[in-house]
Amino acid sequence: MTEHDELLRRIRSRALEEADELPPVASEQDLAEAEKQVGFALSPLLARVYREVANGGFGPEYTLFPLIGEGRTAVSEYRTEPPAEPSPHWPRGVLPILDWGCGMYAAVDCLQPAAPVLVFEPNSIEDNWPDAWFQDAPSLAAWLNSWLHGTGWWEGEAMADSDAAEPRPWPQAAARIAAGRSVTPSAATT
Repeated sequence: MTEHDELLRRIRSRALEEADELPPVASEQDLAEAEKQVGFALSPLLARVYREVANGGFGPEYTLFPLIGEGRTAVSEYRTEPPAEPSPHWPRGVLPILDWGCGMYAAVDCLQPAAPVLVFEPNSIEDNWPDAWFQDAPSLAAWLNSWLHGTGWWEGEAMADSDAAEPRPWPQAAARIAAGRSVTPSAATT
């Protein structure tokens, strides 16, 4: 049993409580295709969430994007322009997993071992894109646990609590955005 086995069991249980039916899980082929398209490997825990819980459709607020498939997916929302021109505001290796609305996204930094969860909040940012990035949780596991326990900043009670932890600026944003401009998805590897 790994450290994430129990977490995944609890996530699946909560997801089934909240949804009449979950989408099928992503296949190994889906995972391989997604990684090929974005140019980096998903964090191991994120890959397991998609392979063992469901291909999106559960989680906080508006629920996780499907990894791959029709319509809006994590892969289709990954901010890359044509390969020669990566987006000026989306860091390489940061996969969007949830749309908070109003242009805001939750995203997982797949290039870091703990897979921190970030928030992209572009509202009121003119062109200093690093200022739009915040760290929501130090790891995907911590973020998922905050959903399970109802302690995420997006929860009604947590929003009303003046002591609740809020996302803080992501200090690596500028460097990671600059690095993303010099690497095309097909050339990116981890």
